[in-house]
Amino acid sequence: MTSAPKTREQLANVAAAHEKILIVDFGSQVTQLIARRVREEGVYSEIVPFQKAEAAFREMKPKAVILSGGPESVHEKGSPRAPQAIFDSGVPVLGICYGQMTMAHQLGGEVEGGHAREFGRADVEVKTSSQLFDGAWGTGEKHQVWMSHGDRITRMPPGFTVAGVSPNAPFAVIQDEKRKYYGLMFHPEVVHTPDGAKLLRNFVRKVAGLTGDWTMRAFREEAIEKIRAQVGQGKVICGLSGGVDSAVAAVLIHEAIGDQLTCVFVDHGLLRLKEAETVVDLFRHHYNIPLVHVDASKQFLGELAGVTDPEVKRKTIGRLFIDVFEAEAKKIASQGEGPAQFLAQGTLYPDVIESVSFTGGPSVTIKSHHNVGGLPDRMNMKLVEPLRELFKDEVRALGRELGLPDIFVGRHPFPGPGLAIRCPGDITREKLDILRNADSVYIDQIRKAGLYDQIWQAFAVLLPVKTVGVMGDGRTYEYVVGLRAVTSTDGMTADFYQFDMKFLGETATRIINEVKGVNRVVYDVTSKPPGTIEWE
Repeated sequence: MTSAPKTREQLANVAAAHEKILIVDFGSQVTQLIARRVREEGVYSEIVPFQKAEAAFREMKPKAVILSGGPESVHEKGSPRAPQAIFDSGVPVLGICYGQMTMAHQLGGEVEGGHAREFGRADVEVKTSSQLFDGAWGTGEKHQVWMSHGDRITRMPPGFTVAGVSPNAPFAVIQDEKRKYYGLMFHPEVVHTPDGAKLLRNFVRKVAGLTGDWTMRAFREEAIEKIRAQVGQGKVICGLSGGVDSAVAAVLIHEAIGDQLTCVFVDHGLLRLKEAETVVDLFRHHYNIPLVHVDASKQFLGELAGVTDPEVKRKTIGRLFIDVFEAEAKKIASQGEGPAQFLAQGTLYPDVIESVSFTGGPSVTIKSHHNVGGLPDRMNMKLVEPLRELFKDEVRALGRELGLPDIFVGRHPFPGPGLAIRCPGDITREKLDILRNADSVYIDQIRKAGLYDQIWQAFAVLLPVKTVGVMGDGRTYEYVVGLRAVTSTDGMTADFYQFDMKFLGETATRIINEVKGVNRVVYDVTSKPPGTIEWE
């Protein structure tokens, strides 16, 4: 039996009690990483576009503010600014790159363009002590950072001093320790600034004085209360994709409302080998959660036939998912259970951020297969998205808190469109079967080598080309399989995994021998630099 749900006012009071940091986004490609680093310190952080920052600041009442980087130039007419209310409030402020420059400009300094640019790695020399440097950087030392600027401060605002310089940035680190204002010309949030996380930790812990009260246990308890408050006695349909996100969302919702939840697992014919059996077994037998298993592969593959544009594939799959959920909701209602008022899905914080173009950029198209903008009006259902505030690794932590087995919590990310986007060009059942089998051999090789948990994501791609080969005494004309494996912590940046040649040789041999239709295997050594969003 569940306890009585808290009122919205009670939930608001619980949320308000947490320490928070507001991140004002000026359009940097790596703003998400700032939030990630802050949350690693157990402090809840939220990203808000600069246009909405003043209202968010007043509502959120953060203990500190971080101003992100961005592509604009402060000295140009109409360039974005931080709300004056932030500087009037007395809370600690950290400005990064553009954030540093707009802070300096707004507080009485000068910023100019036309000076020597600095992009990529640079060395910052520490000129004086700072709370930001405590335990990390010492006076006179030089440290590698990641720069990305074409403008620079030419006159500091009153009250500020220089704490660090670089060859092309005489004000690389500035500070007013009395008011707790700090500015960094470089990006501490990216891995290319090796000590960047330490500097951000010092801002969170030493400058802002926050203790870190945001844990997965606390999130779990509060999320359950939020779900109960939103749903009441209503019925919820949860769309399962087979990935970590939807599985964690389903178990969390079930813990909150029990049998008011029905999960719908749609087999769209684009799943990995034996994926459907694994999902059904977990939810029907391990958790005993009501589950409807829908084989819609004929419908999906039929509408995808002849479609080669990857964006059209994504949108087609997203539309068909909604159609299937709508049909299942009607079936459940017709069986005397009453209509479902809510549709639950595993939307994450990056999905939300990347689906909103804060500064007119292209990111609005990136997550087109997620329904983060809402559902069609005809469905007459509301979304339940309990993971909207979490990053991927936080979802994994929540999954462990909920007791999900490692086979789900630790699995590599799998995109909603499934194998459709790992099969470039036209999609056929024959090509999907080749891809499934090749992917299965590849993952099996990784597991046998004990490498699965060292890799963030690994998968095979069936390239849209055939090559001539010789197998035994005959010639073949068959497909090429590409293999990818990357290391990452958050999916925002990644580097290819450096397999040894023995592993790659053995894996290629197995795929060619065991998967009919493949006569060549290649390995992708492309890295994913800061700022790119997806790796699929």
